[in-house]
Amino acid sequence: MTVDKRKVWVVTGGSRGFGRAVAERAARAGARVAILARGPEVEAAARDIGGETIGLVADVCHAGSVAAAFKAIAERWGRIDVLVNNAGLHRGGLIEQIAEGDWSDVLATNLSGPFNTIRSALPLMEKEGSIVNVGAVVGFRGFAGDVAYGTSKAGLAGMTQVLAVELARRGVRINLVVPGFVDTDMTAALSARARARLLQRIPLGRPGTLDEIAEVICWVAEARYMTGSIVATDGGLMCSL
Repeated sequence: MTVDKRKVWVVTGGSRGFGRAVAERAARAGARVAILARGPEVEAAARDIGGETIGLVADVCHAGSVAAAFKAIAERWGRIDVLVNNAGLHRGGLIEQIAEGDWSDVLATNLSGPFNTIRSALPLMEKEGSIVNVGAVVGFRGFAGDVAYGTSKAGLAGMTQVLAVELARRGVRINLVVPGFVDTDMTAALSARARARLLQRIPLGRPGTLDEIAEVICWVAEARYMTGSIVATDGGLMCSL
């Protein structure tokens, strides 16, 4: 499925990883793209992506910061067609060890973040608007030491399905894409032993690539008769856990 070049895309966490890969794919197709990230590097990333791409500094944890970014998008393009909630934070630790601040930060980014962006995007979404949330395998399968991240992603799955029912009457679709193991900044901290053990559990026998995940996210964003769906692109990992 090709990206509709007339549309306006907003991608959080768009300066690197999955978000950047999605933004690059949409921009190559001619869409207008706004990428959001916490740091000033987002502006350089937008220039590198090229096309009609802008970079906005915004912290998804804070509703005011999100509202300011979406106001800038509204002033520039007047609407939003696709929102990709990709911004994420991982902090590991067993329940008796994880710092309360890490717990709060992970939930603020991974769960309150999409809540904030969706609330800001909806007034700018016309009929047939599309939202894609980026989940994680740990939101559906238990991994010791991932209580904060797993809880946040499980909550995001629940939010997706509740809002699929709530927003359908407005013509807005919302779906969840669940990437498997991909080499990103977030997974770079894994030990060689943990990485090898995880790869053994993937039926396809290899990590995914950023572009493979971005391809699925873009397809889901444009799938007009899909809402409330959970789409795993994980090489079969969840089937083997």
